[in-house]
Amino acid sequence: MMNHERILPALTASLAVLSLAACGGETEEPAAEIADSDCPPGVSVAEGWLAMPAVAGNPAAAYFTISNETEDAVTIRTAEMIGSESAMLHETAEWSMEEDMQELFTQRVEAGESLEFEPGGKHVMIMGMSEGLEAGGESEVTLTFVGGDKCSFPVTLYPAGTDPREEEEEA
Repeated sequence: MMNHERILPALTASLAVLSLAACGGETEEPAAEIADSDCPPGVSVAEGWLAMPAVAGNPAAAYFTISNETEDAVTIRTAEMIGSESAMLHETAEWSMEEDMQELFTQRVEAGESLEFEPGGKHVMIMGMSEGLEAGGESEVTLTFVGGDKCSFPVTLYPAGTDPREEEEEA
């Protein structure tokens, strides 16, 4: 028997053992804990909230204020939310004298400035929300910046048509 004829069966057996060991070691991931806010130094997010969809299965929208107290602009590249299938940056704008929703592929936040994501303007469109997410609950949105930094923050879930900022004004 040639040398490589002995090595191949031994190598195949070793790979099989390693594969079984890797499969047997899987454990369930613990439920994600919602952070107060976890952002790069000088970047912060406040007032995170989400408007639930009026019709189950429709998209929801997340709103917040992001502040950049650094000396350089930061650019948001993507968004995601715990308990959803996908999320994307969006903006409501006027096109041909009609309101239109457009995807934002990136969103720059200038140095020393704040940017508000609010109804009728910029927002994070949330698709495929889990059934367990209900008004009165909380989830977590994570923004990923160009360069790889991430910023995670809580969002409180509100029923469709509710704007918590208006409730604060009335109080």
